[in-house]
Amino acid sequence: MDKSKSTKDICFIIHSLQAGGMERVMSELINYVAATNKYHVHLILYGIKREVFYEISNNITIHKPSFEFNNNKRFISTLKTIFYIRRELKNIAPISVLSFGEQWNNMALLATLGTKIPVYVSDRAQPNKSIGKLHDYLRKKLYPTAAGVIVQTEKALSIFKKMYHHTNFKIIGNPIRQIPSRKVKRENTILMVGRYITLKQQDVLIHIFSKLNAPKWKLVLVGYDHLKQQNQEKWEALAKKLKIADRVLFTGKQEDVEQYYLSSKIFAFSSISEGFPNVIGEAMSAELPVVSFDCVAGPSDLVSDGDNGFLIPLNNNKLFVEKLQYLIDTPSAIETMGRESKNKIKKFKVDYICNEFENFITEST
Repeated sequence: MDKSKSTKDICFIIHSLQAGGMERVMSELINYVAATNKYHVHLILYGIKREVFYEISNNITIHKPSFEFNNNKRFISTLKTIFYIRRELKNIAPISVLSFGEQWNNMALLATLGTKIPVYVSDRAQPNKSIGKLHDYLRKKLYPTAAGVIVQTEKALSIFKKMYHHTNFKIIGNPIRQIPSRKVKRENTILMVGRYITLKQQDVLIHIFSKLNAPKWKLVLVGYDHLKQQNQEKWEALAKKLKIADRVLFTGKQEDVEQYYLSSKIFAFSSISEGFPNVIGEAMSAELPVVSFDCVAGPSDLVSDGDNGFLIPLNNNKLFVEKLQYLIDTPSAIETMGRESKNKIKKFKVDYICNEFENFITEST
């Protein structure tokens, strides 16, 4: 798109566009806004790793620092990054800025202190989870200076209203891509999609799977080692110890996750901490019933207990086993709940949610 004086600039800020839920949402959002042809869309990508995993429209201008973020000199690198963001935003002079990511939002707000650039922040994680003393303090002081704060769930809104003195909150869930049907045979598979990190608790799910009376079923774990936790090897050893290694599959990172959604029968989610679990929505779009721990926050905004799946109180592994066993033993419930999942997730279609974001961050321009 050729730049013209009549076209306004709008800027999005994120630390990463690697494979991940928050990153996928950002990619879909900036592509949507760029496709409206109403703005020059800029993306500032400033984290430690600046590779772009998701497809980005070629009419989006991507800005990256010329210097590396040196973890051994974290304080200096952080200051350099803050001044870099400030300089770029002053040069772009956008009508609005949207930043993603808890402590990362603090950097965006610090970078724009004293300017008249309106910065909206989207908080993506468990709302009552500490992000460290310093960042908790900064968030408390800086969030009230934001033009608006976007939260993902009703629970998050109720928590944030008590935490921060702000008058411009907006609940916007994640855009969930609608997975088209394919002629793929459904297998006796329980699926979980998520990075192999401790908070996702795939090890707990492996234990739960071992308790099922389902010798012809398998558990498929789509994901990859992350945050240097190196959990895959430990969890493979756990499956071997429980004598179910031949029925537990670790797939690694997958670009085509849809094939796993469409070839499975049940989606299980054992995470204990979420902001808004995209993978539950994607599973619902693929017509899967969902059994999930009712963590803060997200699952309860997507799963209606007994309707399109089951919400399990945290740490109630016994009930998790019972509900999975019920679905395994009741194929008609899998079909009925799966259809309800497909219907329920329609309100999170990409275009609708992205339009909500666009309207909110441009309402005062």
